[in-house]
Amino acid sequence: MFSAAALKSRAYELGFNLVGLTRAVPSPYLAAYERWVESGMNGTMGYMARPDRQARRRDLNIILPGVQSLVVVGLDYTTAAIPDDILHDPSRGRIASYAWGLDYHDILTPRLEALAEWLRVESGQRISHRVYVDTGAVLERSHAHEAGLGFTGKNTMLIHPRRGSTFFLGEILTDLEFDAYDSAGRETHCGTCTRCLNACPTNAFPRPHVLDARRCISYLTIEHKGSIDPTLRPLMGNWVYGCDVCQDVCPFNRFATPTREAAFQPHSLDLIAPKLVDLLALDEARFHERYYGSPIYRIKRDRLVRNACIAAGNWGSTQAIIPLQELLNDPSPLIRTHAAWSLHHIMADDSRRMLQTQLLHEDNAEVQEAIQSLLDTGKLK
Repeated sequence: MFSAAALKSRAYELGFNLVGLTRAVPSPYLAAYERWVESGMNGTMGYMARPDRQARRRDLNIILPGVQSLVVVGLDYTTAAIPDDILHDPSRGRIASYAWGLDYHDILTPRLEALAEWLRVESGQRISHRVYVDTGAVLERSHAHEAGLGFTGKNTMLIHPRRGSTFFLGEILTDLEFDAYDSAGRETHCGTCTRCLNACPTNAFPRPHVLDARRCISYLTIEHKGSIDPTLRPLMGNWVYGCDVCQDVCPFNRFATPTREAAFQPHSLDLIAPKLVDLLALDEARFHERYYGSPIYRIKRDRLVRNACIAAGNWGSTQAIIPLQELLNDPSPLIRTHAAWSLHHIMADDSRRMLQTQLLHEDNAEVQEAIQSLLDTGKLK
């Protein structure tokens, strides 16, 4: 067996802020997760319901034969406070704070691999391992709880009682056994607090500890690839990538520790709250130049501009009309659909002639239906 204390010491040397060990057994919340998927609350994230991935969550040996342990680490990402007049400026798109810097996958993954290699050398054994940074079919927040890294909040986030919830998680699955394992703490410290549930703009929490992803702004702006439900668009405010609302109001995040990672520090205001007119003007080349290396790059240009269209509609300023009109001719049907909605939202009946003209030239059936719906009822399907 290998020394847990030595492993943790090395993890801290590599820059991780939290580290815990738990045995490689199925999550105690596996049944609850399966019920959640059966209810359809995973939305269009079909990979969560795939039988092969469900099987891996039930038996971690499918991922790594002979697996004995999970090493779970945390890395803080909180940066300096940003003035509210910037974050809540409706002319700017708001980005979740975890995405203000470089892509965390590129920061955590090499360090986890370095830690796994250190384990191999120090143990003197031919060990096997797998490294994940929210990419594998493991219930990482649950395993992190079992490894003593925190409790599950009513907003479903993993919360450390003395550090809050603003940290990334990563895991090493290994067939190496350790001389000591951590114990899970209390399931929750939330008490009667419901700030996160009450603050959610889209009412994405049907009950405490349950998130309906289909209504979650983070899901809608990042994971969901298609057209966003028109009834939810006015509730999304100026969020264009992710959402921090349920974390911002959590009392435990007053204890959040500022990150020591320079890679997570924003180097410009555009990485925190870019101007919406600039986002609406992004073409593929500008998108690549601005966001390559950022977590935002993963959703690609079309989804980011789609989100910016919604934020512009919620802003309601005539300053957005010209860039939105130009997007009516964008190659992406997804963008054209949301640009039409935004123009109608800003201009109301004044947009009618413009949309009628657009309908005559539109060749995509879904966009045609969306525009016709606006013309018929003022609501986008």
